[in-house]
Amino acid sequence: MSKARLLVGTKKGAFVLTSDGKRKDWEVSGPHFAGWEVYHLKGSPVEPNRVYASQSSGWFGQIIQRSEDGGKTWQPPGSSPEELLSPEGMPKGESNKFVYEDAVGTHKWYDGTQHPWEFKRIWHLEPSLTDPDTVYAGAEDAALFKSTDGGKTWRELPGLRDAKGHLWQPGAGGMAVHTILLEPKQPDRIFVAISAAGVFRTDDAGKTWKPANRGLKSPYQLPDPDAEVGHCVHRIALHSTRPDVLFMQKHWDVMRSDDAGESWREVSGNLPTDFGFPIEVHAHEPETIYVVPIKSDSEHFPLDGQLRVYRSRTGGNEWEPLTKGLPQKNCYVNVLRDAMSVDSLEPCGVYFGTTGGQVYASADAGDTWQPIVRDLPAVLSVEAQTLP
Repeated sequence: MSKARLLVGTKKGAFVLTSDGKRKDWEVSGPHFAGWEVYHLKGSPVEPNRVYASQSSGWFGQIIQRSEDGGKTWQPPGSSPEELLSPEGMPKGESNKFVYEDAVGTHKWYDGTQHPWEFKRIWHLEPSLTDPDTVYAGAEDAALFKSTDGGKTWRELPGLRDAKGHLWQPGAGGMAVHTILLEPKQPDRIFVAISAAGVFRTDDAGKTWKPANRGLKSPYQLPDPDAEVGHCVHRIALHSTRPDVLFMQKHWDVMRSDDAGESWREVSGNLPTDFGFPIEVHAHEPETIYVVPIKSDSEHFPLDGQLRVYRSRTGGNEWEPLTKGLPQKNCYVNVLRDAMSVDSLEPCGVYFGTTGGQVYASADAGDTWQPIVRDLPAVLSVEAQTLP
């Protein structure tokens, strides 16, 4: 029987949760990197026990960690097990070498004198669908990096910043490449989402990019609500069998594109509020999508204190609340953009983590929920893996 693994990043470390195919009882491992912010963890689709993690702190900055055993043990790529820490306690290895390129040559981000933007952290890691040593990283300030040596060294794909990067502005949470979608049918096509710039697409493996925001409207954020860039996109998602169909949770509005981002239309329908952060697609039903609405952009908690996931089986417009097993009074947590995921078991499992430290699971596509762990630090990301 297949198994499920959850990779959970929090404000104070990472946790690995494992269960059998029934997904009722879970084992919890962690905290890994205790005390460090772990923005994102993700496993390779090619080698599931190869897991990458984005670890950061105010003292030591950004470090990429890698595990070869599903998160049991970790080390920075390029390190030997005998030399994991410097005398100051800083993880060693080459994984801090994030290099960007511009018109006058190649420079290191950490130089501090040659790049106009600040390098703060890696928000999102996206391993290749075909090569375990290739992985993409989305940074704040907004830039996209690629490693082809398992995370030892990273080089920027500078064409992204040529897509009107001079007009990008940070949102309330900063300016970051927070979503990376690799197109399974066209390997040279990649989508990214940037807060608060919008969605961008490349069809040549990252050499050139174009905005993919037509149809988005931001009347409260932009002087021109139909601007080509500047929209605050919180998250985008697609289904592997229909990669031209994209779903979006925007600052306000849930949106859909049927032409690979060439145009968008609103599908918020009967949602009680269309503000939220995550959006996910059912593993086996490409027209079934999930969102977690919260009250507003100033009140980041569920409407009326009721934690509800909403599901549409029609690709938007018609939504149903999923409440069984979720707190329906006095609940004031939030669910962040990378904190929801699905597995590929049957029936599809749906998972999300909260800023209150709970991780909820549904083994029946959202019909019922259970808290599988409580009282973690605030959850920043949840990624589900299906294991043989």
